[in-house]
Formats: sequence, structure tokens, C-alpha cells
Amino acid sequence: MNLKKIIILCGLAAIFFLAIAYMAGLFTDKIEPGEVAVHYQGSMDDGIPAVLKTVQLSEPFPASVEAKQATIISSRILSRIEKVHVRAGATVKKGQLLIKLDDNDLTSRLNQAKAQVMSAKARVVESKKALDRTQTLNKTGVLSDADLDKAIGNYDALKANYNEAKQGLNEAKAGIEFSKIYSPINGRIVDRFAEPGDTAQPGAQLLSIYNPVSLRIEASVREQLALALELEQELSVFIPSINQRLVAIIEEMVPAGNTGSRSFLIKARLDYSGKLLPGMYARVDIPAGQHSLVLIPNDRIALVGQLNVIWVLNDKQVERRIIRTGEIFDDGLTQVISGAQEGELILPLPDTLKQ
Repeated sequence: MNLKKIIILCGLAAIFFLAIAYMAGLFTDKIEPGEVAVHYQGSMDDGIPAVLKTVQLSEPFPASVEAKQATIISSRILSRIEKVHVRAGATVKKGQLLIKLDDNDLTSRLNQAKAQVMSAKARVVESKKALDRTQTLNKTGVLSDADLDKAIGNYDALKANYNEAKQGLNEAKAGIEFSKIYSPINGRIVDRFAEPGDTAQPGAQLLSIYNPVSLRIEASVREQLALALELEQELSVFIPSINQRLVAIIEEMVPAGNTGSRSFLIKARLDYSGKLLPGMYARVDIPAGQHSLVLIPNDRIALVGQLNVIWVLNDKQVERRIIRTGEIFDDGLTQVISGAQEGELILPLPDTLKQ
């Protein structure tokens, strides 16, 4: 290795060690351990005491928006779907026609029932006339009492057949009505499960409807907090998807807990909002006791680097303190988690830090 390379390596090593020494503070003045006097430039007569405020704590719980009034639309008869008048998202009124089923068979049964009623009625009229004649002849002694009893029995039997035919007619009329499915509530269509041409089976779902005015939130709350809640109590609810905070009123508390999660189901109604939809995620704030906070004015906190600093007047001496802050309130006060206590006088910012 030649001399030039050795000199270059020695120079680089010297620069490296000098940089380490500078970063270690070998070229700066040292401050002995102990208290350092704070040179405060400002008025010490305008100190504001730190105040203690009691606030209501709350614990957020996940919840969901559900419809209290919801129903599944199904058919009561087996028939082919002729027409579906609504689709998902449509708004409907109570009594509005939703689905029309094929009623050809039902119409035939209705016509048959009408014919049976007419036939039975005619036989009743004929038997009544025969009974009247038998009663007249029986009084004159031409016909015996046995003949009269037979005429009465025949009349009663035909009359019963007539009443049965009328019941059949009523059933046929009801069957015709079953071919038209109407909305049972004012609401909104959630989903449509059938199309024209499909066969509607009794009990099989065709449409689902909910009432948007009856929305509420449902949340499972841990038992320590749930047992302290009361009916008609107001709760704060936040809906992240629409960035909206609402008030919910507790209307139902299921009196049996979940043994797995040790929680109780809470149901609270919401005021109507066109933006709310069933199934939305929500957060409900459940009261969790009270807590005392130390508060100081926002304008008496200085941000020095990444630290929050205040100046405190203590026994006529000014102390500069680093504090840890918490929640900021709308009234211009900030919570102090550590670094200040109730009653301590907080001084204005030094003149050098004022804007």
C-alpha cells in the first residue's frame, strides 16, 4: 500500500471520530445536574387556576341498525306468478297491490260454487213448497204424520246443503282474493325473491318489506353496564357510514344475558332519517360512570417541538412544566392528564412565544 492511500484512510478515520465526538457533545458546554432557573418574560398577575371538571364517561359498543317493523310477503295458495308490481327499493303504502297470481283455476271454482249455490237454493225452494203441501194435507188427514216428518227432514237436509254451498262460495271468493297480494304496511321493499312465471308456494317468501320509520339500533352490552340502564334512557349513537350522530331512546332490554359473552341485548329507537338503512353499522355510547378532569385554557399551552409546555406560578416562583394533554373541549379548555393539578395558577405564554 502506498503512502497516498494510507494518508487518505487516516483522514477518513479522523473525520469519522470527530463526527462521533460532535454528536456525543464533546464540543458543547455541559450543564450540571439540578434545577435551572426559568427566565419568564410576561405578566405574573394574570394567572388562571386549573379547574376540576366532572364528566360522564362512556364506553362504545358496536351496534347495528335494524327495522322493528319488518315482514316477509308470501303466498297462501299454490299458483303461478302473473305479475310483480314492485322492485327492491320501491316505497309502498299499506293496501297497495304487490303481486298478481294466476286466478284461472280459482275463477272456475268460483263459478262452480255459484252454480252449486243456485242449484241448492232451487232445491230448497222446491222442498219448502212440498213441505207446505204436506202440512196442508196432513191437517186434512190425507197424509200421515210419517209423510210430514219425511218432508220436514228433506227440507232440513236441502237447507243444510244450501248453507254448505254458500260457505263454499265464500271460500271460492276468498281464494280469488288470495290471488292478489297487498302490502300489509307502509314501507320500503328490501328484496324481491320471485319473478313472473315462477310458481308461488304457500309460505315461500316472495318479497321482504320494512318500515323505515321503525328503525332502531340493537347492541350487546356487557352486563356491568347493561344492568344500570333504564327504559326511555337516551343514548348517543354514531353512524360512521353517514358521519352522523343521533339520539336513541331505550325501548327494550332483553331480560336474559348471553352466557358466552356475558352481555345483554339492548334495543333503542331512532328518529326517522332518510339516510338510515337496515344493517348499517353503528357505535352506541353506554354511560360508564363519572371522572374528574383537570382543565386549563388552550391559549396557555405552548407546543415546543413535540412537547406541550406550560408556565406555572408556584410559591411566587415560575416553573416551566411539560404536560401530557388529553381531550380538547369546545369551551376553550384542554384536559391535563399529568403535569398540573387543580388550583395551580397557569400563567400566560411568555412574550417571546406570543404570535
